[in-house]
Amino acid sequence: MNYTKHLLGGFLFLFSLVLFSCKDIVDPGPIPTGNMETFNLASVSNPGISGTAQFIENDDNTTNIILALSGAPAGGMYPAHIHFNTAAEGGGIAITLGTVMGGTGTSSIIVSELDDGTPITYSQLMDYDGYINVHASASDLGTIVAQGDIGQNALTGETKIYDLGTVAVPGISGTATFSQRKNDETLVKIMLEGTPDGGMHPSHIHLNTAAEGGPISVSFTPIDGTSGMSVTNVSALDNETSITYDELLEFDGYINVHLSTSEMGTLVAQGDIGQNELTGVEKVYELGEKDVDGISGTATFKERMNGEALAILELMNTPEDGMHPAHIHSNTALQGGGIVVTFKPVNGATGMSKTNVSMLDDETMIGYDDILDFDGYINVHLSMENLATIVAQGDIGQNELTGESKSYVLDEKDVPGINGTVTFRERMNGTTLAILEVENTIPDSSHPAHIHANSAEVGGGIVVTFTPVDGTTGMSMTNVEALDDMTAITYDDLLTYDGYVNVHLSMAQLGVIVAQGNIGSNAD
Repeated sequence: MNYTKHLLGGFLFLFSLVLFSCKDIVDPGPIPTGNMETFNLASVSNPGISGTAQFIENDDNTTNIILALSGAPAGGMYPAHIHFNTAAEGGGIAITLGTVMGGTGTSSIIVSELDDGTPITYSQLMDYDGYINVHASASDLGTIVAQGDIGQNALTGETKIYDLGTVAVPGISGTATFSQRKNDETLVKIMLEGTPDGGMHPSHIHLNTAAEGGPISVSFTPIDGTSGMSVTNVSALDNETSITYDELLEFDGYINVHLSTSEMGTLVAQGDIGQNELTGVEKVYELGEKDVDGISGTATFKERMNGEALAILELMNTPEDGMHPAHIHSNTALQGGGIVVTFKPVNGATGMSKTNVSMLDDETMIGYDDILDFDGYINVHLSMENLATIVAQGDIGQNELTGESKSYVLDEKDVPGINGTVTFRERMNGTTLAILEVENTIPDSSHPAHIHANSAEVGGGIVVTFTPVDGTTGMSMTNVEALDDMTAITYDDLLTYDGYVNVHLSMAQLGVIVAQGNIGSNAD
């Protein structure tokens, strides 16, 4: 009997120990799974405050959100929230987060639902369409000290920067930065320098190149003149057609920034984007003066990403009120040829013309590389009413001069005092520009000139006929690509040719040689 009492007492003692031990066990709470993601919180109103938001997944489908700010002054209390949409778009509060304490700069909160009671998991937060705002204080929620997109709106790190050049207002220029989001939408940030304080500058993406012009496709948030900034989320065109980051990088468009809503015609900055962006590869051709003294310049062809070309004509000393038609013609300038590409007229006030070149006037496609090998030249005319007056001219493409040249002396012969030179200049295609410059020729006369076979001492038949020398100017220019019998001859061939040059008094007096000189292999 006593044994039974002792046994029962022992069981009761052990049971009380178990109960006492269970009371000492602490519930560990949610346990992290190891999955976590960190989002950046950038400075907004205070350049010294920035930080991070770390999302940590727990095993009970809750999420621990830890905010950490650097530069937050001690004593401050900074409320934080997750908002709907992107920071660029703005949106209402979705989740109230912890208050960041100044000094320590941290806060931590476990989240399992939106403020409206809708459950939300870590996985859903990783794909959430939202952003975080950290405010200056509970009484100053309008001042944002740090901000960052989260979830599907987070940036991937892929960016593309386009230059926006000055247009009508000197000193205003900048960049447009396209940043890819995880959902493949695009954050577009425009940064301009030189904008006036207080101004608001509408800005858009337009169709086509800036040289061609086109309608608005995407409207940006207007640029604040004081900060020079504009931030816009782009997920669709203005007509609601969806567009991704990758599609924007291939878009046929350009950006215009306008002076104001009441002065949309005044552009303060502009730049091609997408497939129209310039690669940085370009070719410059000289446009020499022709019929009007003092007017000359250049034609610059700039390669686009899509292989097309931006053609920029820049002339000096054009009359301010003039409009000068300009074209690419077939063949060399010496030979002449029909119009194949029509440029925008050169504005006399600026001396400028910009044209996008993607095809000939007959709609045959032509790209930047094709232009560099084109058999053509450029004419700039005085006016539409006076096309016969050429104010500037220059060979392009395969007809461009390489800079290589060789001059030969033409001594006086049957007429005392008449002498000069013949200069052979190499073209890119290996043919030759032959220039005769003869002194003391007879004004208003015309002097036939030729290359003959053999040396001048031996004599020989005509193999190349030059354009006659103008007696008034003493000049003759001829494109030489073949002998008179149609046998091809190159610049290098001419430098070793067994020949000489004769310049005659006139067609009626071919027997009178006014200047003569050996060339090629016969030269001294």
